[in-house]
Amino acid sequence: MRSLRMTEGFKNSHVHAVSPIETSISVGAGNGKHCRTTYNESAPSTSCTVAQLADPCLQPYFRPVDYVESLAEIHEELELAADGEKARLYMEQSFVFRGLGESKMLRRSLRSARQHAVTVHDKLVLASWLKYEKRAEELHEGSPTLCTGRRLECPRSALVPGFAPKLALEPCACEGPDADGALLVDECSTSGFIRNDVVFLIDNDRVFCNRQRIACLSGPFHAMLNGCFAESRADEIEFSDNGISPVGMRAVDEFSKLGRLGFLAPDLVLELLAFANRFCCEHLKDACDKRLAALVHSTQDAVTFLDYALEESAQVLVASCLQVFLRELPGSLHNPQIGTLLYRPEGRKRFQMVGHSSFALYSLLSQVAMEEDIKSDLSVVLLERAVECAVSSRQKALALHQLGCVTLSRKQYLEAQEFFTGAANEGHVYSRAGIARAKYKRGLRLAAFADASSILSTEKPAGWMYLERSLYCDGKDKLADLNKATELDPTLLYPYKYRSASLMDEQKVEPAIVEINRVLGFKVTPDCLELRAYFCLALQDYQGATRDVRALLTLDPSFMMYSGRVTAVQLLRLLSLHVDEWTKADCWMQLYDHWSSVDDIGSLAVVHQMLESDPGKGLLFFRQSLLLLRLNCPKAAMRSLRLAREHASSEHEKLVYEGWILYDTGHREEALEKAEESIAIQRSFEAFFLKAYALADTSLDPGSSAKVVELLEEALKCPSDGLRKGQALNNLGSVYVDCRELKLAADRYVSALKIRHTRAHQGLARVHHLQGDRKSAHEEMTRLIEKARNNASAYEKRSEYGERDMTMEDLQKVTQLDPLRTYPYRYRAAGKFLMDSHREKEAIAELSKAIAFKADLQVLHLRAAFHECIGDLQASLRDCRAVLSMDPNHQDTLELHNRVHGREAY
Repeated sequence: MRSLRMTEGFKNSHVHAVSPIETSISVGAGNGKHCRTTYNESAPSTSCTVAQLADPCLQPYFRPVDYVESLAEIHEELELAADGEKARLYMEQSFVFRGLGESKMLRRSLRSARQHAVTVHDKLVLASWLKYEKRAEELHEGSPTLCTGRRLECPRSALVPGFAPKLALEPCACEGPDADGALLVDECSTSGFIRNDVVFLIDNDRVFCNRQRIACLSGPFHAMLNGCFAESRADEIEFSDNGISPVGMRAVDEFSKLGRLGFLAPDLVLELLAFANRFCCEHLKDACDKRLAALVHSTQDAVTFLDYALEESAQVLVASCLQVFLRELPGSLHNPQIGTLLYRPEGRKRFQMVGHSSFALYSLLSQVAMEEDIKSDLSVVLLERAVECAVSSRQKALALHQLGCVTLSRKQYLEAQEFFTGAANEGHVYSRAGIARAKYKRGLRLAAFADASSILSTEKPAGWMYLERSLYCDGKDKLADLNKATELDPTLLYPYKYRSASLMDEQKVEPAIVEINRVLGFKVTPDCLELRAYFCLALQDYQGATRDVRALLTLDPSFMMYSGRVTAVQLLRLLSLHVDEWTKADCWMQLYDHWSSVDDIGSLAVVHQMLESDPGKGLLFFRQSLLLLRLNCPKAAMRSLRLAREHASSEHEKLVYEGWILYDTGHREEALEKAEESIAIQRSFEAFFLKAYALADTSLDPGSSAKVVELLEEALKCPSDGLRKGQALNNLGSVYVDCRELKLAADRYVSALKIRHTRAHQGLARVHHLQGDRKSAHEEMTRLIEKARNNASAYEKRSEYGERDMTMEDLQKVTQLDPLRTYPYRYRAAGKFLMDSHREKEAIAELSKAIAFKADLQVLHLRAAFHECIGDLQASLRDCRAVLSMDPNHQDTLELHNRVHGREAY
């Protein structure tokens, strides 16, 4: 189990309730043997202490104390950087976004890094990194050299050197010259017949060549054939001991005359490559290098050629082999032939000699290795190579911090402390928490507490700092630190888990559930669902426990419970003996109930149960993906969407799911094409709905609204269930509102409500508001709040229709239910700033609360504007630069940045 290490008494207190009779399950011991764990009916045990709650993991990411300052600093460096430095800076920018958990911004930074890359090595590593980050979203499987039509990700484009940021944004035609095409600049070119006037004698064979053509291949040949050597006067030259066969020499002669290679076997091209290296024939070497590179299509090809390529310093061939290896990650990570060359220090030096060793390369490889097994030897080796390749303080700090995290997980505490110290010396304050962790593990608790306290005394306090210090104290002091951590960063999970476990210690099961529900209301994770499942078992609420286990299995199908001894699937099997079995009709009724009450976790559990009886139904996986997106679980949602595609019952259905995959990954036009292809095969609700959704998001034409309405009306004519039709009616109402067709909009919202699409209350409230009836709008949102289990968004929307006092109450409720919603912070700050000039600092402080734990563009832009208003131009410029790091094209911020920059310069 990931979050709770229970004593035997606590295990019994939760699982004993699964059955009123003795029950046993087999728990795999990993060696083919099984032990029997018995659960007996008894009162819940109170032997559990919160000491059994596992400490939160130290994150192996670059985490500056003030990410805004760090982003602004990198952005300023980018403004002044030479072209060759920009790729590195954008990559370092991506480190900050990874630490913030902002995957979209992370990818944008990696795309910018690839766009501004100059060398072939940087291009192929960054393109491969982008591909790895998007591996769950790829529709095209097969050869790693397959082009998706996007130049930034094109494997062939990555092998072209040079700085071309604008070219990188264009669609890739994947067309160009042959691998060795016309790269010979023939200074000895003549027209007409070429006479052979010299013979090379090789192993009793005679190879006729043209002296001047061979002489033009390189300086050594020119000196030999036209200089003061005896060969310059000889018509026949003994050439047997020079590593070339008669067939190879004839190929050399042909190249000297035509400027290109013929159709040659790979072995012969390798022979020519070695010959070209020996005699410094750069054009011949270049042609052989490119020809061989074009033959690399798989990891096995890379294994075949890589050692030759390194031996002969064939940069393009090395690049092609390395690219195939990287684009097949994570599967290729443990390839022994390539690993031997790439991972060892001597191997790194060989790659370095041909320009293919960098921090980016080893950072990517170490990320893959840590995600697979952070305790592995390979993780250590790759991070050691990354430290060797680091060229900036940020890079070195990250690699050393990650080495600290890896060795800490391997229980090598002294080594971990040394690595964390090295990272801290590079300015990475978060690594000081690692030093405290390592000391604590070595039994130096007081020293760990002192180190954690010193962070708070020397840096601006943050939630994670209080959390770290809480690990080294007990009782009221611990709870005080955890409460402060939640106040500063309400997204930290550990404080909620600790407080709920503490309540469970006191036999206060229902308050424990209330506490863990606080975090599940805005951040659904398997470990929090697991904890709530145990609490439900203590109350003998088997239905609630079943719900949570099904939901966490949707998020992580291989989740382990009870200290990793029992799979969640096994526990679910036991629970199923003690809950009513639902028929297919029961499941649909339950799904309607949960969907209508905006209970997304409950809906997710029902869909999981429906998939047990009908595992091959793509539509259920699709519905599962929609629920996961609502719960802000994008990775799990994409996995479900791919399963929907895999289990599609027809081609037209498969095209719809492919369209949604494209839409969710930002490829709107391609999604639209998929919808049209699907409709061309068969008209269906989902195809029309997808087309309407994609069109509404891609077209700026004012007339597109009419087309969207037409498509949604067509969707409603096709067969579907009420849940999806309710969504279509709701969307149709929104389009009519945008077109100011308020009566039509109200009709559609009412129709949606009739089939229990509860969210339509929000649209109907908007109609009332636009009609000038704020009271009815407020009442409509109150109905939604009463019906919806997840109702933070409803409180937020209702706040727009109430009086000021009621508005403030609603927004305070929103912050309690879902602190990730930033509108309340912006509203409160704007109110303070505009209504009382003496509360400007309070307004900025209100925005800073949200900025501390959420990288929100709008909040940062507003704070930048406030800073400008009070004359703090440096702070305003800092916030502008941070916003432009998140979105370089944010027009309002660009204008503010230019204005503030001009004022500061003046």
